[in-house]
Amino acid sequence: MQVLYQSETSGQTVEEAFELMRDNFQANKKAAPYALEILAGVMANRGEIDELISEHSKNWRLERMAMVDRNILRIAAFEFLHKREDVPASVVINEALEVAARYSDEDASPFINGVLDSMKNALRRE
Repeated sequence: MQVLYQSETSGQTVEEAFELMRDNFQANKKAAPYALEILAGVMANRGEIDELISEHSKNWRLERMAMVDRNILRIAAFEFLHKREDVPASVVINEALEVAARYSDEDASPFINGVLDSMKNALRRE
């Protein structure tokens, strides 16, 4: 989420933002390939992801959302759409809520939970 935020605010590519983060903060080296997979997937599918978020965030346009919340939703939406067998939907939602609790305001978790729950139910029907 921090790399997507950095990329969006600075105009850097996600790869540049990722390298900057790795150079300046301690990061789990084993998690780097998975993080890059998520980042590349979010960027490659951003149109589809943003459309899905827009469909499930009633009365909220993407550009009105807090940037942190928007990027948390993008990651979770990517994981829903391009699901790995080892990451259940409940885990995706729980991780998104933990990140929101840490990096966003107190209203973010209920909002993110509602959007992701709606997304999960719609995708399950398909």
